[in-house]
Amino acid sequence: MSFALPPLRDPHRTIGERVFDFSRQVAIMAIVNRTPDSFYDAGTNFALEDAVAAALRAVEHGADWVDIGGVPFAPGEPLSVDEEAARVVPVVQALRHKSDVVISVDTFHAEVARRSIDAGATVINDTTGLSDPELAAVVAESEASLVIVHSRAQPRTQFARPEYTDVASEVRDFLAAKVEIARAAGIPESRLFVDPGHDLNKNTLHSLELTRRLDVITALGLPTLVALSNKDFIGEVLDRPKSARLEGSIAAAVACVLSGARVVRVHEVTESVAAVRMAEAILGLRQPAVLKHNMSDANER
Repeated sequence: MSFALPPLRDPHRTIGERVFDFSRQVAIMAIVNRTPDSFYDAGTNFALEDAVAAALRAVEHGADWVDIGGVPFAPGEPLSVDEEAARVVPVVQALRHKSDVVISVDTFHAEVARRSIDAGATVINDTTGLSDPELAAVVAESEASLVIVHSRAQPRTQFARPEYTDVASEVRDFLAAKVEIARAAGIPESRLFVDPGHDLNKNTLHSLELTRRLDVITALGLPTLVALSNKDFIGEVLDRPKSARLEGSIAAAVACVLSGARVVRVHEVTESVAAVRMAEAILGLRQPAVLKHNMSDANER
């Protein structure tokens, strides 16, 4: 069996101080949520010093990229732009002062994006697919990149019983249309990423199909980001709580990497780095760190 990876139109990316060749590597994006009600850590990193420490720890453990969020995707009361910015901007500033790591901010507000970029963020990760019509223009005015994520509901609203005729094709078409909006706003393709939005307005069967048919998304020719870590579709497949989904998360991430994903968004950095580096080696994108076994006249013990 061979893995035929889809070609990328512009695999060479400079994001802030970091340079990537996505035809030869996969980036690990660590998640740091500064919210009291985050999906996974339930407020562990809400204090500023804890959020900054978590971000620096992720970099130390091998993350190429840190994604900072101030508002959960889940339905709930809206948070003002000022309050959201007050959560994320200080983390961006502190992390940028200490590291050249790629910093993204998970926001759908144009003004939060503007303030975050001014503070040192190099990517905006919009999980609502450009719900704010001004956001693309804000990114275009900067040197930042943009992640366009598929979701169908208005931000922080319920979307019960989602239905798709062909989830992979419909997600692809949505992303393609949003990419054209971003390009029309002045963002070149060399600064765009796409994300099919596993679990976002999708049920477990939809998320499994997106994983199985990720090649439909990667065929767009842009680097594809997947955000799978500890999500509900993994929990439902394995009947596991959020605290026991690591193995399922890694299996899903590796499946996506073998189908062409080039950025993987994760909670557990150390384990995910090891799994993704192994997948890169299987794909022939990475040489072993050490090459000794059966490489000499005497067998190695």
